[in-house]
Amino acid sequence: MRKLKLVLIGNGMAGIRTLEELLKLTPDLYEITVFGAEPHPNYNRIMLSPVLAGEQAFADIVLNDLDWYRQHGITLHLGKRVTRINRVTRRVMAEDGTEAAYDRLLLATGSNPFMLPVPGNDLHGVIGYRDIGHTRQMMRTALTHRHAVVIGGGLLGLEAANGLRQRGMDVTVVHVGKWLLDRQLDETAGQLLQQALEARGIRFALQHHTEQLLSDSTGRVCAVAFRHGTQIPADLVVMAAGIRPATDIAVEAGLACDRGILVNDTLQTFDPRIYAIGECAQHRGIAYGLVAPLFEQAKVCANHLAMLGYGRYLGSVTSTKLKVTGIDLFSAGDFMGDDSCDIVTLRDPQSGSYRKLVIRDDVLVGACLYGDTRDSSWYIELVRSGQRLAAQRDLLMFGEALASSAIEAAADPDLPMLERRLAS
Repeated sequence: MRKLKLVLIGNGMAGIRTLEELLKLTPDLYEITVFGAEPHPNYNRIMLSPVLAGEQAFADIVLNDLDWYRQHGITLHLGKRVTRINRVTRRVMAEDGTEAAYDRLLLATGSNPFMLPVPGNDLHGVIGYRDIGHTRQMMRTALTHRHAVVIGGGLLGLEAANGLRQRGMDVTVVHVGKWLLDRQLDETAGQLLQQALEARGIRFALQHHTEQLLSDSTGRVCAVAFRHGTQIPADLVVMAAGIRPATDIAVEAGLACDRGILVNDTLQTFDPRIYAIGECAQHRGIAYGLVAPLFEQAKVCANHLAMLGYGRYLGSVTSTKLKVTGIDLFSAGDFMGDDSCDIVTLRDPQSGSYRKLVIRDDVLVGACLYGDTRDSSWYIELVRSGQRLAAQRDLLMFGEALASSAIEAAADPDLPMLERRLAS
């Protein structure tokens, strides 16, 4: 029996995880072809920051080496960017002329860094931060230049700033928000994070709007100018102010797109032969940029590519962790809360730890932790499950061990809770 042809456009974490799940379910259903725009096998993109900081080498973050593709009979085209999809003839075409036919097509084109639309954003020394190429460019620049400016106080920006500081550069983070990670942390945790990073020598310009990037006589960036008239020196400017789903090829092929490529609960696009997954996809109005939702999507997508047809992706509860050695933080769900919520906080100035839990109708809906994140997995499971807190509620702030003792005590009312805790 002739194998069906599956083509994957995008050799990143989301697409390859889908293939891994698919091969577990049905290793012989498809003849698989993969196109990757980068000249590398699949690597762990979320570990680029430790590579930049000098804590790991690129070889340490490769997830699937070239032998893996060969062992599974996958035809791999590296360094070949697909530029056209012909949905009538069901063929994809790369910019060098390479073509492949498909019965099923999986789009995992990822995202592109958002480059601020300001004068000078195309100068030499101005880059985004999305791949190993950007990482290596920053590492080379740190050998010969001194001043780095990172625009964006989100996860990626702070990881880039820490890595560049580790490489010996003077680093300033420019952020329009009032505090760092203002989409992932509340103000208290954001301020604690800023203090920790300032202790490492990183400077911050908060509530600053970039007006333009200035150049020297050679055409290289030399300074960042702000809306209120001041400026700071910059030999390197890293744009980490957000990402945009890479949808150009889907738009050209006539697929329905909004911010990302529109998909349903089976990760199918408007064309039922074509699926989209990862940062390029938009599901129920959301385009996810974190790895956990991408892997959840991969399981469902593989289920349908395997023609089992019972999986549904209903969305994800996202969580946040920062990859900076020695700094632990975590957030999940609705960690800001509103007037309908009970907000419980605990702060220990001596240890520098902070916890905030958000409870609505006796259900944990959000958590924000700084310093001590040992209970983060437990908190996110509570948020995802939506279970009633009941007897756990009073001890929830103190972690899983004590809260579990509350459940045991409730099950045995003759045994005082204090005795139960001492026994444990």
